[in-house]
Amino acid sequence: MTTTSPSRSAGSDIELAVSGMTCASCAMRIERKLNKLDGVSATVNYATEKARITTSGDLDPQLLITEIENAGYQATLPPSAQTDHDASAAATDEAASDPELQALRTRLIGAVVLSVPVIAMAMIPALQFTYWQWASLTLAAPVIVWAAWPFHRAAWVNLRHGTATMDTLISVGTGAALLWSLYALFFGTAGTPGMTHGFSFTVAPSDGAGNIYLEVAAGVTMFVLAGRYFEKRSKRQAGAALRALLELGAKEVAVIKDGHEQRIPINELSVGEEFIVRPGEKIATDGEIVSGTSAIDASMLTGESLPVEVGPGDTVTGATVNAGGRLRIRATRIGADTQLAQMATMVEHAQSGKAHAQRLADRISSIFVPVVIAIAVAVLGAWIGAGYPIEAAFTAAVAVLIIACPCALGLATPTALLVGTGRGAQLGILIKGPEVLETTRTIDTVVLDKTGTVTTGQMTLLHVHTDANTSDREVLALAGALEDASEHPIATAIADAARTELGALAEVEEFTNIEGMGVQGTVEGHAVLVGRDSLLADWGLSLDDPDLTTARESAQAAGQTAVMVAWDGQIRAVLVVADAIKPTSAAAVARLQAMGLTPVLLTGDNQKAAEHVAREVGISTVIAEVLPADKVQAVTALQNDGKVVAMVGDGVNDAAALASADLGLAMGTGTDVAMQAADITLVRGDLNAAADAIALARKTLATIKTNLFWAFAYNVAAIPLAALGLLNPMLAGAAMAFSSVFVVSNSLRLRAFTSRTTPGDDNRTSHTPSTHTPQGYKVAS
Repeated sequence: MTTTSPSRSAGSDIELAVSGMTCASCAMRIERKLNKLDGVSATVNYATEKARITTSGDLDPQLLITEIENAGYQATLPPSAQTDHDASAAATDEAASDPELQALRTRLIGAVVLSVPVIAMAMIPALQFTYWQWASLTLAAPVIVWAAWPFHRAAWVNLRHGTATMDTLISVGTGAALLWSLYALFFGTAGTPGMTHGFSFTVAPSDGAGNIYLEVAAGVTMFVLAGRYFEKRSKRQAGAALRALLELGAKEVAVIKDGHEQRIPINELSVGEEFIVRPGEKIATDGEIVSGTSAIDASMLTGESLPVEVGPGDTVTGATVNAGGRLRIRATRIGADTQLAQMATMVEHAQSGKAHAQRLADRISSIFVPVVIAIAVAVLGAWIGAGYPIEAAFTAAVAVLIIACPCALGLATPTALLVGTGRGAQLGILIKGPEVLETTRTIDTVVLDKTGTVTTGQMTLLHVHTDANTSDREVLALAGALEDASEHPIATAIADAARTELGALAEVEEFTNIEGMGVQGTVEGHAVLVGRDSLLADWGLSLDDPDLTTARESAQAAGQTAVMVAWDGQIRAVLVVADAIKPTSAAAVARLQAMGLTPVLLTGDNQKAAEHVAREVGISTVIAEVLPADKVQAVTALQNDGKVVAMVGDGVNDAAALASADLGLAMGTGTDVAMQAADITLVRGDLNAAADAIALARKTLATIKTNLFWAFAYNVAAIPLAALGLLNPMLAGAAMAFSSVFVVSNSLRLRAFTSRTTPGDDNRTSHTPSTHTPQGYKVAS
């Protein structure tokens, strides 16, 4: 992994934005052309439309741009991202305006409006009025020429470079159908008033002068345009993870100038300047605390569930939240140097470095297209050589191209994906596109983030341990009332649990918050202390009760937080607060294991807390105390060991790992960054959805493969008939229609997919449970 800015040349690394690619084979062609240059190693990502080039020495990027343009595509150097704010604005503007996507949408709408009547007239004899064939020509010509123009243009580029793709097959097939239909209408008998397409199943050599194929050409164009549009729209989401990351940062900062606070845009902040962060505000940039103490909620970036206590001299990270007191911070890193910006770079690098997910149709077409064209040419020569009329020879050759034109292929992937993703949405599973599905069959390892994925991600009161003379309700009443006056996340967990259990809480008098230690005050006439050992020690109190001592030590051994409660000069209770495990996590882990997958717990939290959670849910492999960069390295290490890795996470710190994993699954209860970086989003926030997602993705992929097989099988089986001149045009139309009906029907079977949850687990209500309530405390105790 490199950590250079993704949008500029840095030493031997150059990144280019590439446009004009229509399929994965375009990316491979550009890659091959660049790699032919001396000292150049290039990777072109079709999904992100970017080329990353590594050179052995200094190389003018313009040379690379020229080489790409010579291949028939366009390339530019992306604008430099001077600041997080500028980069975010630029990315948002780019996403909002996409002329290529808008043009494709316009072509699709036009193709649908014009093609449906043409197909209906050709396939339903009752609609074939006197001059229906001329009406078909009027409607179909704009579809075949204008709407299919991207395919014709791509086919021309392919021809110039001696290659063929699915675009070539579409262009040649639709073009041949149009040209022969024009010949039949103007020079044959197809233009005769009253001509109809009858349902004759007689197969005999014919000159083809009475047959038109406009509905085939228009239908192919419409179906393939639909698939191309939805694929293009999905691809445009590739940069959303970076935009979401950059949006996390603060937009303004309160700097200290001449002894006064002054709010300025974040991009005007300089290294060395001091700024103020109040409770609840985001820290503007990476820096060092000059004065003040507080608790910093860094879970969005580090995965650490427990807020970190900080004071003068401690370093803090931009975009984390100040959960406690007022801080004065000196900026140490700004813009592209901050940890947030570096994480954005990591996400983009991870996305660009993913294995190319070739579209299955393009894989087959790379072999199928040249073979079909060769067969058509051979048929033409064979018929002429055998002494048949040129019209009959050309009819047979054109028939080969028409029957090979992928009508059902245009439906194969979009329909299966539409039904599969629709069913997934009903189950709380959002699959981004067909390229996501290819790795699901080979996944053998599932890496699970802890905070927010296996656990709720929020502090919860789990246990109340009291001495022999004190009740739980008494502890909750006094400690809850006192903590309700504090803004600390641990205090919030205790107060919310007490409020839900008891209702309204008592008033607090003489409240004092001792930063980093706890709180004190008077509740219902009692002098109450809630906090760490050090706070109670200041009042001369020590923990002598053996049961409470054991409870505290057990909590600390499990990586949980133990809070002492004392009043009237005596320690009465120990409250255990931690990030609670989701009630469905253990069952979900068992389901993943039953599917032959090995779960691994990966977290930025401390080792003890991670091991405790792993034991509770049945995971034997734990990787803890890792930074975001280490998460990527951990995933990569597993991949280097031959594992095919799925990553399940929810936080900003998971985004790069989600992007670098073979399959990324983001919990929908997490951050937008994680969801945009992942391949699949689990809306329910239930780990059971991860098993459902993998099963559904595998089922959808199997359906797509079946569709593709039959889409080509029908055509391949009919090619010999076409080559022998035995293909009646209506027979060809019927075969096309039947193959399309089969593909659609096969795809609709995905609607029957059901979530295989464990007995007693109801998916309909398996949302993340409420936190900061005594529900966690009651269950745990």
